[in-house]
Amino acid sequence: MGAVTLRGFGWRHAGRKRWAVRGVDLRVEAGERVLLLGPSGAGKSTLLAALAGLLPEDSGEQEGTVEIDGLDPRKARERVGIVFQDPETQLVMARCGDDVAFGLENRGVPADEIWPRVDEALRRVGFPYDRDRPTAALSGGEQQRLALAGALALRPGLLLLDEPTANLDPPGAALVRTAVAGALDADTTLVLVEHRVAEALPLVDRVVVLEPGGGVRADGSPDEVFGAHGDALAAEGVWVPGRTVPARRGTATPGEVLLTADRLGLPPRLAPTDLQVRAGEALAVLGPNGAGKSTLALLLGGLVKPGTGTVAASAALAGRDARTPPHRWRAPALATRIGSVFQDPEHQFVTGTVFDELALGPRRTGRPEAEVRSTVDDLLARLRLTALAGANPYTLSGGEARRLSVATALATAPRLLICDEPTFGQDRRTWLELVDLFADLRDAGHGVVAVTHDAEFVAALADRQLALSRGPSSGATP
Repeated sequence: MGAVTLRGFGWRHAGRKRWAVRGVDLRVEAGERVLLLGPSGAGKSTLLAALAGLLPEDSGEQEGTVEIDGLDPRKARERVGIVFQDPETQLVMARCGDDVAFGLENRGVPADEIWPRVDEALRRVGFPYDRDRPTAALSGGEQQRLALAGALALRPGLLLLDEPTANLDPPGAALVRTAVAGALDADTTLVLVEHRVAEALPLVDRVVVLEPGGGVRADGSPDEVFGAHGDALAAEGVWVPGRTVPARRGTATPGEVLLTADRLGLPPRLAPTDLQVRAGEALAVLGPNGAGKSTLALLLGGLVKPGTGTVAASAALAGRDARTPPHRWRAPALATRIGSVFQDPEHQFVTGTVFDELALGPRRTGRPEAEVRSTVDDLLARLRLTALAGANPYTLSGGEARRLSVATALATAPRLLICDEPTFGQDRRTWLELVDLFADLRDAGHGVVAVTHDAEFVAALADRQLALSRGPSSGATP
């Protein structure tokens, strides 16, 4: 079983004026495979959370009804498995086998059944290690397969996947999709949220598009939905297969060197690496999960002390502090010189509203309040966040949170911007707006460094690429 029924369903998070999702009428039969689409902020993740029974009654306001096999989802949790964008949020044990067994133990499965079910689930997702492998030693793709195994071990009638490949390199994403395709039983219902539609289509037989203002925009087979609505959906932000995106490559010669890394590393997370970052240039940092890309971003951003080698800023970036490494700069100086966008947006949110989050940096640097408000209003409008100015950052969708994290880094107008996976969770429209934003910064003489798995983003924006590889002795030069 795993049938889904929604009648006029809507949900508004506590403290929010705008409904996250509203007016949804939908029926998904047991065994159907559904791709749930819609622009960023249309309510896809909220809808999955509702189906998983993860919206407590005291955390918001509900309209209509949602049922799993005729039951309220909060009473049908044993029938549902869910895998989130970030697998680390689901891994709770130190060993892989124990992590898969955790849910079974919580549900009171007899002890003699647990380990056979753990082994079966690990086998079905193609997990390459035994039960004793430390969860901390897994790559992103391996973590996601382990999280999928944990969901499958519960033998759910309904499997919910919320952008399970968003933060994975292409090989890791392909492995997760293969694991999903091979692990589903014939009668398992699948509801999948995925922005990269073309890669997800082999997993599904039906497409449902949510309307941001409420309700269902389109519902049918992939050919029917994209044939009838493809152009309109692409214009509204859906990643419709076959629609190309324009390039925004630099037209001017890169300027002066802003930052130089010499044998920069942090064993064992990053092998010694050499690179230069220039003004008026967009540099893409590529490589498989586990190669140290996020660590490199933290080191370049002055947020972590190097384990090996050095990071040196030029006078063009640091002025009188050019002889001091960035990790030793005072916080206000660092904020106005180097802006950092973390892979996990929520790791950099510290206030109670979107407006205050954007105002924090400019206020700390001593700008007049009128200038702060003007800067914040401009960023809110540029990144389509104006309607969310009073919202708590932790209630935003994944795509909205990513745009807010980019905006907080830009609020102090840094000369160098370092972003870790800046486009994940974005619909086509907001993705294009981010590309334009980064291109405008680059063309205005700022340096941009982007850690990314997004090949289209690299093709559209990057002037130069740096490829990292895994291994204790690996390094890279541009």
